[in-house]
Amino acid sequence: MSTAPVAAPTAPAPDSGQPGLSQGMRIVNAFFAPSKTFDDIKRSAAWWAPFLLMAVFSYAFVGVVAKKVGFEQVTQNQMRLNPKAAERIEQMPADQRAQQMRIQVAVTKGISYGFPVVNLIVLVIMAALMMASLNFGAGAEIPFKQALAVVIYANMVGIVKVALAIVSLLAGADPEGFTFQNPVATNLGYFVDPVASHVLYTAASAVDVVVIWILVLNGIGFARISKLKMATTMSVVFGWYLLITLISVGAAAAFG
Repeated sequence: MSTAPVAAPTAPAPDSGQPGLSQGMRIVNAFFAPSKTFDDIKRSAAWWAPFLLMAVFSYAFVGVVAKKVGFEQVTQNQMRLNPKAAERIEQMPADQRAQQMRIQVAVTKGISYGFPVVNLIVLVIMAALMMASLNFGAGAEIPFKQALAVVIYANMVGIVKVALAIVSLLAGADPEGFTFQNPVATNLGYFVDPVASHVLYTAASAVDVVVIWILVLNGIGFARISKLKMATTMSVVFGWYLLITLISVGAAAAFG
């Protein structure tokens, strides 16, 4: 009587020999060797470390702004970016103008301290747009978690601009010239008078070296986690940015 042969035990999957990166190494590599960071996202899509780092820099920035500029001055500076709105407020009776100013200061302060939450919402939307564009438009199969991790790690390098703004304020930058939208000279809009030409200011502000760095990192990241060519991912990333810039310029022309 014959017996069935016993199957040999399945061999374990071979080890690639490449240990995963720590969160700290991911953050460092995002600045100096981004491909390593984005390759590791395929192993683990964790994104909490860079987000916490951005939140720390955000609160440090807000603290310096509160001390060196003050939220009332910040609000006045912001209002000057919209001359029509500023003119309407100036035409109000004194008591209404003071009340409106208090409301605006409270809103500015609330958004400033709540910026990490607002930023996370924006990053989630960006990740969803990129995932949908590449999956449905280019045939990729990118999971949302990986898309979000790429976007957060890419945008994390924006802390360089925040750090420069903090140093500028601590070094004695003019409080009357400070705005959250354009706190330091990393773009052409910094050298344009927003009151004289709000449209030109908006368009020039889009030409920002740190923002371009972020966009390039997004293009690299989405290429690394997908099978798409980098030219494709770069085209989608910069295409979305161009569209957003055109909408912003159009809004400045219509309401600025």
